[in-house]
Amino acid sequence: MLAFDGVVLADLSTPCEVLARVRTPGGAPAYELRVCSERPSVVAEHVCLQVPWRLSMLARADTIIVPGIDDLDRAIPHGVTRALRAAVRRGARVASICTGAFVLASTGALDGLRATTHWLFASELARRHPRITVDPNVLYIDNGRILTSAGAAAGLDLCLYMVRRDLGAETAARTARAVVMPLERAGGQAQFIAYEPPSESGTPIGRLTEWIEKNLTVDLSLPALARRAAMSTRTLCRRFHEQIGETPAAWIARARVARAQRLLETTDRSVEDVATAVGLRSSTVLRDHFARVLGTTPGAYRQSFARRSTRSVRFAG
Repeated sequence: MLAFDGVVLADLSTPCEVLARVRTPGGAPAYELRVCSERPSVVAEHVCLQVPWRLSMLARADTIIVPGIDDLDRAIPHGVTRALRAAVRRGARVASICTGAFVLASTGALDGLRATTHWLFASELARRHPRITVDPNVLYIDNGRILTSAGAAAGLDLCLYMVRRDLGAETAARTARAVVMPLERAGGQAQFIAYEPPSESGTPIGRLTEWIEKNLTVDLSLPALARRAAMSTRTLCRRFHEQIGETPAAWIARARVARAQRLLETTDRSVEDVATAVGLRSSTVLRDHFARVLGTTPGAYRQSFARRSTRSVRFAG
């Protein structure tokens, strides 16, 4: 586990806690863990950490985990970059958690690969490193020797995935139970992304999208929208893509899913009723939209995000 000034503590502690709990069938620790840094101490938010191992350990490690960094503009020490680059060249497995992808990307190791990070910073990763194909919709990505994961709890998903890959499903399931975590979570991080309507309110396309959001249950076919906007269908598609970045159909699908998310969170209406309320023909079509946009199902989404007035929580001690 790599540590540096500005390390995100949760991203550093997660692999320490998870991997330290992994046992072989005989009960011995499955991994030998080392926390390494360039200097004996690193400064993180709220604390100063005394780190027992130096970067020379990276030359011997089978797996190196790169936690997130608290400030994307913080300078990454040259020693860290050099040690990571050397580890990648010799074939070590290197995995980043959350904004650790920015640290790993600074070595060039992600160039030409598909990678992920916290959805809030995905566009910035793509901007700074255009040779990386950034996917903000998944919890983690395995490129063989190079792995990346999304934010916060996705570090747990990544660690359990690596345990399963290394030691099998039974050991991974046993570890998941120990850390009170499902072995596999439904969906990706797309279900956590905050939906933001386009900020084009002063344009004809902006006015059209505002109208669509208020009228999701009416005829929203391309000819109907073109008549509403007083444009040809071809012009509408071209201007829509120029200003919004996607087709009218794709944008309407996301708007309907966003409305359905709010209804699933705040009401007890059935999935069929929710589908009707957002202008879809059936719950089957809504499930298809959820799978395509969020990578999960309406039922799983409601279970994760529904706001309940009371909760009964049982603790096993």
